Amino acid sequence: MDKAIEILKKEGTHIREKKSGRDLNAGVVGAYIHGDGDIGAIVELLCETDFVAKNEEFQRLAYDIAMHITAMNPNDKETLVKGEFVKDPSLTVADLVQNATQKFGERTEVGNFTRFSISGR
Repeated sequence: MDKAIEILKKEGTHIREKKSGRDLNAGVVGAYIHGDGDIGAIVELLCETDFVAKNEEFQRLAYDIAMHITAMNPNDKETLVKGEFVKDPSLTVADLVQNATQKFGERTEVGNFTRFSISGR
């Protein structure tokens, strides 16, 4: 099982590299507001086509990444993608993006993001 997972990860990296030159002409803005509305985040999740951007699972991924930003308060994109994903610490946000690239067959990338907090948290 471990060998199969390792092979799939290598294949995913190969697929991501192969698609890296493609233009990102579409995407979605995901937002998450926590609890009573005093903290939240918005994020751009970019892809190649509107067809993928309109997909419910792609939009849910943007929402989950916005939730992660709200919870973890990353300083920059590198910190965001390398950190453990708040809903599943066995994954990183980079893993989620790579999985989306494999699943949808399009280059996927996190664009800009912003976290807002009223109470300074």
